[in-house]
Amino acid sequence: MMNALPPLHNGHAPFTLQQLFREALYAFEEWDSELTEPIVTHEGRVIPISFVFEAMRECTDIVPMNIVGAVTERLTKPWEGEGPLDQMTFSTAARVMRVLVRKRLLATAAVDLVAVSAHASEDQSRD
Repeated sequence: MMNALPPLHNGHAPFTLQQLFREALYAFEEWDSELTEPIVTHEGRVIPISFVFEAMRECTDIVPMNIVGAVTERLTKPWEGEGPLDQMTFSTAARVMRVLVRKRLLATAAVDLVAVSAHASEDQSRD
């Protein structure tokens, strides 16, 4: 599915991929208690947001400040980069967001596992 996204050119993402990154970020922001990973669409194809973040892992373009704020406000520790925040690359933002998606999916899976386990315990106690 990664090949469904526009490729990077010498570390630079086409505008359509940068826009898709923004959409994936907004989809993450709106992700509440759903069990499945949010999706975005590109050229009629449904793409999980993690694929978008993965596609941007090697992008050296500088992230606009509104995206920097949306990424850093989700961090549990203060942002410490080699330069000022206005120099965050899409690569850094994508890696942060990819980790946050994985954490959310793991937490959701753990909650789902607890619910299944509790349901199984109820069934055993009824028998």
